[in-house]
Amino acid sequence: MNAGDGLLVADLVGVAVFAASGASAGIAKRLDLFGIAFIGFVAALGGGIVRDLVIGAVPPLAFADWRYAVTAVVASLAVFWLHPQLTRWRRSVLLLDAAGLGLFTVTGTLKALDAGVPAVGACLIGMITAIGGGLARDLLTGEIPVVLQRDIYAVAALGGAILVTILRGTGVADPLTMAVSALLITGVRLVALYRRWSAPVAAP
Repeated sequence: MNAGDGLLVADLVGVAVFAASGASAGIAKRLDLFGIAFIGFVAALGGGIVRDLVIGAVPPLAFADWRYAVTAVVASLAVFWLHPQLTRWRRSVLLLDAAGLGLFTVTGTLKALDAGVPAVGACLIGMITAIGGGLARDLLTGEIPVVLQRDIYAVAALGGAILVTILRGTGVADPLTMAVSALLITGVRLVALYRRWSAPVAAP
């Protein structure tokens, strides 16, 4: 498997886990089948669409490559049909969201770098790719977006994007290293949730 194939697989896995996260949130809000599929689609592909528009990759992959849309919809429908066997929805959403955060940070940053975006811009695009779908999911389901709360979320994505950019600059960007980077970002997000780490807020 070459680097391009590895990036595609990571991207599609990220699409699937974010779609499952969106579908889980939709089920928790008692949406119908179409609503769940739509939330899953937006959660999975919203950040990628923004990324592609920013780097000038039009039409965005979400519309140009059928595999992205089909992966998002199939994952959403799978969660819809299997949800009676799944429990503790909030934990499921948070776990899937953390996994998607890690995967999309890596793939978004790499795609920005491949498009010739300078390092700082690539880091920002990587972060936006990672948080965009979750932001849209929360808004559509009537929740305060996680990225706007005290949780270590966007900060984890930005830190991961910086790590990926540094590794790419030093020539260490093989699939295994990028997979470890995605796991590291996911782990930071999960540990932050478990330890209740948060960013500082203004004093009242």
